[in-house]
Amino acid sequence: MRQGLLLGGILLLLVLAAGGYAAWRLLYRPNVRALAEGPAYLYIRSGTGFAAVLDSLQKHELLLEPGSFAWVAAQQKYPAQVKAGRYRLDAGMGNLDLVHMLAEGRQDTMQFELKPFHYLDRLPRQVSRQLETDSFKLQLLLGNNAGLQGRYQLDTCTIRTMFIPGRYRLLWNTGAEAFLDTVAATHRRFWTSERRRRADSLKLTPVQVSVLASIVQRETAQATDKPLIAAVYLNRLRNGQPLQADPTLLWPLHGLGTRKRVLNVDKKVDSPYNTYRHKGLPPGPITTPLPSSLNAVLRPAHNKNLFFCARSDGSGFSDFAETYAEHKRNARRYHRRLDSLGVKR
Repeated sequence: MRQGLLLGGILLLLVLAAGGYAAWRLLYRPNVRALAEGPAYLYIRSGTGFAAVLDSLQKHELLLEPGSFAWVAAQQKYPAQVKAGRYRLDAGMGNLDLVHMLAEGRQDTMQFELKPFHYLDRLPRQVSRQLETDSFKLQLLLGNNAGLQGRYQLDTCTIRTMFIPGRYRLLWNTGAEAFLDTVAATHRRFWTSERRRRADSLKLTPVQVSVLASIVQRETAQATDKPLIAAVYLNRLRNGQPLQADPTLLWPLHGLGTRKRVLNVDKKVDSPYNTYRHKGLPPGPITTPLPSSLNAVLRPAHNKNLFFCARSDGSGFSDFAETYAEHKRNARRYHRRLDSLGVKR
């Protein structure tokens, strides 16, 4: 009798141990597959249901046992709690940790790179290639003049000055409004009190600094030339002379990025961006200036130069001049080089 009770107790302990192991295996045993290239990422689009989440996990072979994950997910009622986002799946995660992460929406931020763009309609496409952000909604927001003025104190023309190219940390499923608010916050952080004082000393607003910086940026990619070119344009503004900036002619012609040469006929383009016809700054930027271009305008060189043109050696640097006669000599050398290369436009 006593031996029977002992044997029964042992069997009960074995059953309990087996049950405990089975429960541990279901809940905590590593179930995310290790990948040679590092952690995997699961993208869940807005409106996606559990079936699509499970299908994505299986399709990309991210789980060792999809069935056990599906069972734990059902027990935790995750199918009714699916949240959109980009989730990092580290090798060795168990089902319970994975389900809790997904159900709570603990997604991983990602690095979004905002590249310079010339035309506003290019931005939604650039954003949608990296984020889930609704490109159509973003386009509508950017075209809503009253909305932009009320929220950012900018209009459909000057809103481009708010975008400072660089790297942003964002959630993959960031909405259109949140995307613009993040850009606006970065813009505010850039415009410190010191930078605003420098702009005031130049008798420019931050928007005007951005507009001028966009021209400087289109004129050169050479960091050392940017303050020199900024000085030329600031000298012209002080003298009441037209800027006569060639890139501003190409902007209304949608020639930025495709044209290498400005022709005399281009100077007749009927546009407020034509700085040969209109004095002062154009109404908006012709591209989104980098921080280096903005800083070049805020810290320009100090000289009396009124002219510049690209060097004839093809180095990407510019030759500067105080007088028109000197500038004409520089320009003739440069145009001869273009002719020798057969560059017509």
